[in-house]
Amino acid sequence: MEAIIFCGIQASGKTTFYKENFFKTHVRISLDLLNTRRKEAIFLETCLQTQQRFVIDNTNITKKERLVYINKAKQYKFTIKGFYFETTVGEAITRNKNRTGKEIVPPAGIGGTYKKLQIPSYEEGYDELFKVKIVNGSFIVEKMGSEANIPGVIKVD
Repeated sequence: MEAIIFCGIQASGKTTFYKENFFKTHVRISLDLLNTRRKEAIFLETCLQTQQRFVIDNTNITKKERLVYINKAKQYKFTIKGFYFETTVGEAITRNKNRTGKEIVPPAGIGGTYKKLQIPSYEEGYDELFKVKIVNGSFIVEKMGSEANIPGVIKVD
């Protein structure tokens, strides 16, 4: 089975990418949706025990945050894929202006998150790692890592 962990600051395109690529195949686990770590843990445990594919759709900006999901998924023999959403603070603030209600993040919050960002690496335990960028309104996905010395555009199923 497959566990996918998103990493990126707010308004970097994570949830839109999920909707476009994984909505029909993976359960979305998100603090924005579930509101508490307790509910998140219940959903995660259910996916692990039932061997259900899932996406962790949070900022997951530090190695420590990501390791919680990676270690649990490895215990259940899941393949771990990471998607790092590369963007600038300015681009994220611009996209954030198109949000409404509770989805709006204060610009200082976006900047603060960016300052704490640790780019994911294979050393964390990923089986595959990808970088996602938004270019002219489209997602461009490139494989990351030592075996991907020449990045190419990868189509995500």
